[in-house]
Amino acid sequence: MHDHLPAEGLWLTYYGDDFTGSTDVLEAFTAAGVPTVLFLQPPRPEDLARFPGVRCVGVAGQSRGKSPAWMRAALPEVFARLSALGAPIVQYKVCSTFDSSPEVGSIGQAIDLGMQSTKARWSPIVVGAPRLQRYQVFGHLFAAAQGEVWRIDRHPTMSRHPVTPMHESDLRVHLAQQTPRRIGLVNLAQMTQGQADEIWQSLQGPDQPVVMLDVADVLSQREAGRLVWQQRGQGVFSASSSGLQYALAEYWRSCGWLAPQPALPQAQAQSCIGVVSGSCSPMSAAQIDWAEQHGFLTVRLDVAQCLDPLQAEMEITRLVTLATDAVAHGVSPLIYSARGPDDPAVQGFDAMVQRAACDKAQASERIGMALAEIMRRLLDQTALRRIVVAGGDSSGAVASHLGVQALTVSAGMAPGVPLCRVWSDNPRRDGLEMALKGGQLGAPSFYGDVRAGRVG
Repeated sequence: MHDHLPAEGLWLTYYGDDFTGSTDVLEAFTAAGVPTVLFLQPPRPEDLARFPGVRCVGVAGQSRGKSPAWMRAALPEVFARLSALGAPIVQYKVCSTFDSSPEVGSIGQAIDLGMQSTKARWSPIVVGAPRLQRYQVFGHLFAAAQGEVWRIDRHPTMSRHPVTPMHESDLRVHLAQQTPRRIGLVNLAQMTQGQADEIWQSLQGPDQPVVMLDVADVLSQREAGRLVWQQRGQGVFSASSSGLQYALAEYWRSCGWLAPQPALPQAQAQSCIGVVSGSCSPMSAAQIDWAEQHGFLTVRLDVAQCLDPLQAEMEITRLVTLATDAVAHGVSPLIYSARGPDDPAVQGFDAMVQRAACDKAQASERIGMALAEIMRRLLDQTALRRIVVAGGDSSGAVASHLGVQALTVSAGMAPGVPLCRVWSDNPRRDGLEMALKGGQLGAPSFYGDVRAGRVG
């Protein structure tokens, strides 16, 4: 059924629940040979006209840190506009760690909203992405960290996430806390033993259930791509990680519809880059440590001052001065808000929020905007043409604040973290190179790799 790729038009549209995850999809499809553009707002026809031949269009969002009420107010229009573009698959792109809760970043709420715009008799979910060392086995999610693969509820970072810690590895149980919708599973054995269609047939129905597809290796990945593509009907909505892109590309390639693609282009070296980090993951801490030991200027953002409207400007000015001076001397500046989950700024965050008389969401927004303003001034006062932002919320704040309209992949870096080319009406921003990095992604040497144009 429907076994072909349309010669014209879009094959998939997606809304990313955070900016770093949005560029993850951008990289996965671009590397597979599927022309993809990521916008910061749902594109108009004149926006799409700038990118002839595009087959996938994304919108970078920030719903991962938002409430269900925010989602109900914001997402229906976005999903409707994406559906109107006519692609057979509309995706709500989630993180491959699936961290979410009924109160914050509810994937279940997003599914319930997205399913309102389709008559499909199922909603597939593909989370496993072996290239990113994410594996779903019999409904349970596993992810790599520190050289080992962990069940997600024992993962050293995700089990301790400050906002949405993962305390359950069975994604059916986890998702059931967020939606009353029926949740099914095509498990790994069924995926690899030719039983997927039979199980799918028994699960789909007029109540539009969610059907999770186990992915742990290339075989199950290809089968997931086949099942989604062949059973897309008149259009299907999927809340999935970039595992969906890897699965579809693997299936399309196996059919001969996509040519084998060479590696993404390699970037040229830069003498100097600018970095801001709002991530508190252990890997981000290791990357800051590496940078400090290899010639970067690393400077801490004083979070307490940043949360105080009367002191924030003074702190921003201090850091911009240090950073611009570093660039003038050929040194790459790195401004960070924390070094890992045990950092005093993380441990004392609740107390700082209380003193600032705001809530956690407002506090996170203030930190993100401070980092964004630092980066904006740094770019305006120097000749920097390559930057990195670490952390999903920070990436969203910075990209929005810089007047970015769209992103395309310009070079490969670490898996899931491409170097992107900025498209903007502002000539000072147009052509800027930007990497938006999720906290867990990249090697300890990531910032050095970006500076050197080296694939990590």
